[in-house]
Amino acid sequence: MNNETRRVPEEEILRQKEIMARVRGMLPAGRKYHIVTLGCQMNVRDSETLAGMLTEMGFTEAATREEADLILYNTCCVRENAENKALGNVIWLKELKKDKPELIICVGGCMTQEEGMAESLIRQYPFIDLVFGTHNAYRFPEYLEKVLSDRVQVFEVLDTGGTICEGLPEKRSNPYFGFVNIMYGCNNFCSYCIVPYVRGRERSREMDDILGECKRLRDAGAREIMLLGQNVNSYMGGGAKFAELLYRVDALDIPRVRFMTSHPKDLSDELIAAYGELRHLMPNLHLPVQAGNDEILKRMNRHYDREKYLSLVRRLRAVRPDIGLTTDVIVGFPGETEAQFEDTLSLVREVRFDAAYTFIYSPRAGTRAAEMDDPVSMEEKTERIQRLIALQQSITSEVLASQIGRIQPVLVDSVSTRSEQTIGGKTPRAHMVNFPGSAERIGQTVPVRITSAGKNTLRGEAVEG
Repeated sequence: MNNETRRVPEEEILRQKEIMARVRGMLPAGRKYHIVTLGCQMNVRDSETLAGMLTEMGFTEAATREEADLILYNTCCVRENAENKALGNVIWLKELKKDKPELIICVGGCMTQEEGMAESLIRQYPFIDLVFGTHNAYRFPEYLEKVLSDRVQVFEVLDTGGTICEGLPEKRSNPYFGFVNIMYGCNNFCSYCIVPYVRGRERSREMDDILGECKRLRDAGAREIMLLGQNVNSYMGGGAKFAELLYRVDALDIPRVRFMTSHPKDLSDELIAAYGELRHLMPNLHLPVQAGNDEILKRMNRHYDREKYLSLVRRLRAVRPDIGLTTDVIVGFPGETEAQFEDTLSLVREVRFDAAYTFIYSPRAGTRAAEMDDPVSMEEKTERIQRLIALQQSITSEVLASQIGRIQPVLVDSVSTRSEQTIGGKTPRAHMVNFPGSAERIGQTVPVRITSAGKNTLRGEAVEG
């Protein structure tokens, strides 16, 4: 199926906008919403669209759930603890609704797309008003209107394989930073991963639509954008197409461009070359390895081996010596031996990642790995991940210490929660730096001399003049 047949017709978007106007007319002034976003950056971007639709329907944002007239959970199910967190939060709302019967509770996102989950939510949590999935989120106004007008529960999760939707309103959470989805879904079917089952097969947005969104962000003041996808470098089927997109985005003169997440099997020659040529492409890359042993990688269905991964690292550093690499690692995959885990440790020592996101393997029903024999005890898995974390922490500390004395351009994005006189932001390599300053500098790029390094962050001082 091509992109054109998967694109939501413009007439349908216009219909949803008409419904938004009707809902605005139905509601008294002062209605507030609160969105809780769980999971990845793509969920954050989806929440910005949901917030945009709610704004069009006359809602304003509430700072807390207690203040809201509508609460929406945008859920994640990649790991079991993410699902448990979502369910635990939803249960908490039962008491809130007792005190506030008119409260509207909505649940969307990846968790609801799991087989049977929508029906289970409605059955177990009858105080939920609306459940919808990832494939039909663009129809949120239609469903909400039905809840409001008919006072009925609505749950609709479509197993359509996914769609591409353009032209919906959005409410960006940060004027200086923008997430831009370039594709949805995944075709890889890693044996441990549920994403292809809840997000559908890969489908790419048209390049002109992506560039149009990037231009709007630039013109609105964005200083950094991040291109998003479950597997960004298989955009339009992989190969050179994603690199072509990067070259065209780079020409827009947005100061900083990043992307995630990449799959090593699709890291093309053209993409590697782009790191040596593009002015605005930042020198950092999240490149999940998951394991350092060939047999484990094969059972994970990752489609590369240890040497292929290490070769990619060498080639990236040849064209961009200052590139910072981050990764994901799964510890305790079913049947992983001590020797196989040692292969992962040795790969981490060799690559020297700036940071690693480490996880104990979590079985997901419906995936092939969940059916594999797993003789490794939780005690062994816990001991292994502690060793991995200790190793990575020592490497991260050394990487950060190597930045001391250097002057780095820091894009300021926050004020410290500990002191209003301390601000923070990221270097091109994505290291977080805290330094003295005021909130007026948020959105500015400030040259900062690095003076010291902490466990995961740097400290510095602005270089004035």
